[in-house]
Amino acid sequence: MKLPLIAAAIALLSVVAPVNAAEHVVQMLNKGEKGSMVFQPAFVRAAPGDTVKFVPTDKSHNAESIKDMIPDGAEPFKSKPSEEVTVTLTKEGVYGVKCAPHYGMGMVALIVVGKPVNLDAAQAVKQVGKAKPVLAELFAEATKAASN
Repeated sequence: MKLPLIAAAIALLSVVAPVNAAEHVVQMLNKGEKGSMVFQPAFVRAAPGDTVKFVPTDKSHNAESIKDMIPDGAEPFKSKPSEEVTVTLTKEGVYGVKCAPHYGMGMVALIVVGKPVNLDAAQAVKQVGKAKPVLAELFAEATKAASN
C-alpha cells in the first residue's frame, strides 16, 4: 500500500521541482552600464537547474561558452549571431561566456552555479585583449560570492 503513495510523491516532486528553478536574463548590448560591447549583467549567481536567457538586445552578438571555462561534464553552448538562447545549467561551477565577434573587446560574462568548483581552472585559461581585465574583475566577484 505504501509503494503507490511513494511513487505518487516522487512523481509530484518531479513536476514541482522545475517550478523552483529561476530564470536569469542577460542582455547582449552595444552599450551598457559598464561601457560598450557588454553582457548585462556580466556576473550571474545561479543555482543548479536555473536557466540563463541571453537576449540580443542589440544585433550581431552571440553567447557561447569559453573553451575550458565550464565545469567537467557540462555541455558547451553557442548561439548564432542575433539569436536568443536559453541555457539550463545543471552542473555546479564557473561558466565563462563570450560574444565571439566582440571577445577581444571584452564582451564576456561569468556565471557561478552553486559552488565554484572549477574556479582555479577557469582562471588559468588565457584570455585575449580587454577580455582579460574584465574577467579578472568578474573572477574577483566570484571569489567574493564564494566566501559568503
